[in-house]
Amino acid sequence: MQHELWPAAGQRRWRVITDTVMGGVSQGTLQLAEIEGRMAARMRGAVSTANNGGFIQIAMDLSPDGGAFDASSFHGIAAELLGNGEAYGLHLRTTDLLRPQQSYRHAFQATPHWQVIECPFASFTPHRTDTPLDVSRLRRIGLVAIGREFDADLSIARLWLY
Repeated sequence: MQHELWPAAGQRRWRVITDTVMGGVSQGTLQLAEIEGRMAARMRGAVSTANNGGFIQIAMDLSPDGGAFDASSFHGIAAELLGNGEAYGLHLRTTDLLRPQQSYRHAFQATPHWQVIECPFASFTPHRTDTPLDVSRLRRIGLVAIGREFDADLSIARLWLY
């Protein structure tokens, strides 16, 4: 069983978030474009660790009201991605997390060819929280370039639960 998250009808939209929300200087953009024959959301930018920064991301709320989305009948999240050979993260947030730096993280390498990655919920690591991941309370998914200085270029054509 699959459940399409993006592209899909409804209110689910990507938005770009950078470390400038906390004083950093990383720069990022989000563009919808056709890339190698597929329509995709493309995040590009320069990640800088200056001013205690170090990330850019595109994020999508799973419910139109920003509340909980129940994914408990699924095993994980899959995505069709293309990148520039760099390491990125798929980050989850739940309604249990209150601080912006808290998340559940799964790292992946983005190859320069379209690929499908599968991220089982059991493989996500809690970051700055002791609260276990409760997938019945998912709120947001983020694709994140983080932690070191580099040029980010990551595109996503599809995102779904499996």
